[in-house]
Amino acid sequence: MTGYSILDLVRVTQETDARGAIDNARNLAQQAEQWGYTRFWVAEHHNTVGIASAATAIVLSHIAAGTSRIRVGAGGIMLPNHAPLIIAEQFGTLAQLHPGRIDLGLGRAPGTDQRTIRALRRPVAGVDSFPQDIIELQSYFSDAAASHLIQAVPAGGTQVPLWILGSSTYGAQLAAELGLPYAFASHFAPGMLLTALQIYRSRFKPSAQLLRPYAMIGINIVAAENRAEARRLATTQQMSFADLIRGSRGLSKPPIDDIDSYWSPQERTQASGMLVRSIVGDANDVRTGIKALLRETGADELMVVSDVYHHDQRLRSFEIIASAMRELNEASDGQG
Repeated sequence: MTGYSILDLVRVTQETDARGAIDNARNLAQQAEQWGYTRFWVAEHHNTVGIASAATAIVLSHIAAGTSRIRVGAGGIMLPNHAPLIIAEQFGTLAQLHPGRIDLGLGRAPGTDQRTIRALRRPVAGVDSFPQDIIELQSYFSDAAASHLIQAVPAGGTQVPLWILGSSTYGAQLAAELGLPYAFASHFAPGMLLTALQIYRSRFKPSAQLLRPYAMIGINIVAAENRAEARRLATTQQMSFADLIRGSRGLSKPPIDDIDSYWSPQERTQASGMLVRSIVGDANDVRTGIKALLRETGADELMVVSDVYHHDQRLRSFEIIASAMRELNEASDGQG
């Protein structure tokens, strides 16, 4: 049985403001809960006008309050931007409000530019303390937290599960050493995917949180009723990647008929390399693509990004993906 989950970008579009983006994320989570998705994550981004999840814990609280079963979490919190105590207080509070449903994925990169890092009032050298900060976080969530001189109230005893996020082998090594689940960002940095998974699995040390390695991989999937429509919908994400290469941080754009009219050959090459593992097509294409990906990687869970501009079409994309996953899981159970 392979889990399937959602990483939502909480996109602000040319037609939807920040409040609309956050409400759309909540509505997607409500639908995803009905379609069998395991978890719903949003990520921390700062100084990015097209993404409304900068105050990640607050956005998660809104989403969790509108759902009842699906796990809700950060994918992730960029830990160098924060004191571990503050993150423990925020996610400990979420865990008290929604017991057994909160995840905390942790990234090592600041995820923003140098000026914004300075505005966050965190030292750039914070990256170097990432392993120690994770251990500190664990202590705040532990059953023994009540005996500590410094407590992250009300985090003590909540045992919020930590995840290590990564796009290189560093995160794989750290997740293996600490015995934590590992999520690889192959939805935008696919190059080291197989190497990172091999390192994580071969070096994994059991921990109180996790006895066996558990690997989740990010994957872009855009699904529609037919291939042509899916390819057209996928141009929204392709334009976003072209804008990222250009250093532009604008709003999400509606799909276009000819993506080559938008990006240069150089931008196409660079963006296509980042999106090389994307699955775009109809229901059959999605099933075939996911089956091949799982065969190649042995992933325990997929974290799906479906960056589709219009909310109703994004919902339909995720519905098709969920149906494909159910069929693949049923077929796998039948063979077992």
